[in-house]
Amino acid sequence: MTILYTILAVLAIIIVYVLVNSYRLKKAVTNLTQEQFIQGYRKAQLIDLREPKEFEAGHILGARNIPTTQFGTRHKEIRPDLPVYLYCQNSGRSARAALSLKKKGYTQIYQLQGGFKTWTGKVKSK
Repeated sequence: MTILYTILAVLAIIIVYVLVNSYRLKKAVTNLTQEQFIQGYRKAQLIDLREPKEFEAGHILGARNIPTTQFGTRHKEIRPDLPVYLYCQNSGRSARAALSLKKKGYTQIYQLQGGFKTWTGKVKSK
């Protein structure tokens, strides 16, 4: 019986953590559909958070590559006074990067809903 209570307590903690984390992420970034993303990304800083090999295989035209593994040191390359459009492969990395930028005082943060895997627009590859 004690094991059952322990398992239930752990599950409850995990559920609360997931809910709190998703709430924080929703407040940090605005999710945009591809159409909304296309309307604004040319007037913003377009950041691809995937690793260089992923970026070279194909990326949204005009995107700058700042991989999440380097984001902690390179986030200063992103201007806080301009809108920031983020994307990664699935939206997980971009959501975490958005939360990091929000903590640093950035206010205009957007991400591509579903990430690059859902992108059907123009792509550039090397």
